[in-house]
Amino acid sequence: MGKGYNARIAANPYIVGSFACIGGGLFGLDISSMSAVLSNDAYSRVFHRPGPNAQGAIVASMPAGSLVGALAVTFLADRIGRKKTIILAGIIWVIGSILQCASVNRGMLVVGRIIAGMSVGISSAIVPIYQSEITAPAIRGRMVSLQQWSITWGILIQYFIAFGCSYIDGVASFRIPWGLQMIPAIILSVGMLFFPESPRWLFDQGREDEARQILADLHGDGNLDNELVVLEYEEIKQQVYFERTEGAKSYVDLIKPGVFRRVVLGSSLQMWSQLSGMNIMMYYIIYVFQGAGLTGRRGNLIADSIQYVLNVLLTVPAIIYIDKWGRRPMLLIGTLLMGFWLMLVGGLQGRFGHWGTVDGSRIWVIENNDSATKAIIVCSYLFVCSFAITMGPVSWTYPAEIFPMKVRGKAVSIATATNWLFNFALAWAVPPGLSTIAYKTYFIFGTFNFAAFIHIFFMFPETKQRTLEEVEEIFAQGHVFAAWKVSKDVGKKTLAEVAGQNKGKETNSVDEKASH
Repeated sequence: MGKGYNARIAANPYIVGSFACIGGGLFGLDISSMSAVLSNDAYSRVFHRPGPNAQGAIVASMPAGSLVGALAVTFLADRIGRKKTIILAGIIWVIGSILQCASVNRGMLVVGRIIAGMSVGISSAIVPIYQSEITAPAIRGRMVSLQQWSITWGILIQYFIAFGCSYIDGVASFRIPWGLQMIPAIILSVGMLFFPESPRWLFDQGREDEARQILADLHGDGNLDNELVVLEYEEIKQQVYFERTEGAKSYVDLIKPGVFRRVVLGSSLQMWSQLSGMNIMMYYIIYVFQGAGLTGRRGNLIADSIQYVLNVLLTVPAIIYIDKWGRRPMLLIGTLLMGFWLMLVGGLQGRFGHWGTVDGSRIWVIENNDSATKAIIVCSYLFVCSFAITMGPVSWTYPAEIFPMKVRGKAVSIATATNWLFNFALAWAVPPGLSTIAYKTYFIFGTFNFAAFIHIFFMFPETKQRTLEEVEEIFAQGHVFAAWKVSKDVGKKTLAEVAGQNKGKETNSVDEKASH
């Protein structure tokens, strides 16, 4: 492609976009690498049986590092490019994994998780940007939503590895899974060497011929005159020329009229995805099922694995149909369903549970009530299914497509940093919460989902099947508190219109130079 990218495999947008998703899978690996060891005796011995607050701090150290990594993308994405930033994320993950695998105390484990978290923060911010900039509008939602699917696969694969290793006596039972998680990162960093850079970033760097060739290879079978390729090239050209007249890129641009609203939308969506309660069901599902009365380590691990399988399977329909269903309907339906299931879990726990002791820890538990236990497990499964098919994929897709290119790297990293900020807070707060206010924790997250529904209904416009440049017109139209009024035809342009606008801009630019 362009210079040296002649292999057909590197010219397939599905392969290019999906391979980058390995970066998202790193987050999934971390989630289940911790959730699977919570009932591991060797882990408890080596790290001195951490209580609710200490365990929360260990788990939260990863999103703390991710917050730093996501913010670093504001610099890295524009300075060294999307591709090299993804490669860097893989290298950092390997370093963090080595420290975790070799850790002999809580301090070393936390440092390793912080470093690995930096990698996850970088990749979770840069991969959606990269995907959105190398895919055509008709499949962009599908490709970016693969980020969420890769997370679910990372959770599932690592969980079964940890599950199998749990039958090994001694520290190898958790060190082997933590060591094996280096392999995907190595594959990511090496593999990305053979894939193209973002054409939008290249154009912004003045490498216009390279950008056009990559667009042709990705979307026109190498034909520079393909109508879609010409249209995308002209729209990128128009947008870049416009943004160059606006001055240098800076954080001040994020609070300018028209941009700040989108920063708030992207950040709040990432916030709602965390406040939905999915953290409880991923990081601490063992605690949830213990409280429901599911006893026995083997039975608990099997029940957990079913949830992770459902998470993978139910993400598939969202990937296939996200560009048909639209972002708004998926978010609205998802938040309502998730709030409903969490309220049911909290109600069942409150009605049939009581304070008790499980494995030496104080916990709100249901005992000798198989019906209530099964009902809570089913509601937990349905909650995860609801997240997987709605909020999960859209929470990564929407922020990646609503920002102008001038601030896209900074804005998406801010939105992703918001995700990790709330992930950090909740990862630390949930264990103490379950051990103090118990079932009321579910009511809190259920209420968050209903609040998200109201926010999304009034303020989130639909963006499906629009080019990144057409999204500009959607937000230029207004409707700040009436998102449902945005017309389906807003921003739609023909090739002739785009070319005409560019010609006018270039003419004006020449006239300005002549006048000086």
